[in-house]
Amino acid sequence: DEIAGQYEGAVKVAKVNIDQNPHAPTRYGVRGIPTFMMFKGGQVVDTRVGGMPKAQFSEWIEANK
Repeated sequence: DEIAGQYEGAVKVAKVNIDQNPHAPTRYGVRGIPTFMMFKGGQVVDTRVGGMPKAQFSEWIEANK
């Protein structure tokens, strides 16, 4: 939520509850939680699995936006 506010207007941040959306992990090849996916033009351009510090997460967003 903090990252979403920081990048409001630049990127969209979404959360998917896999218990409520059981087909999402299969569709996107999710093998661990949390999984972060960067989309451009509706296509996955990068994926990270596992938690990461806020600074590293911000660097990842900056590198892919």
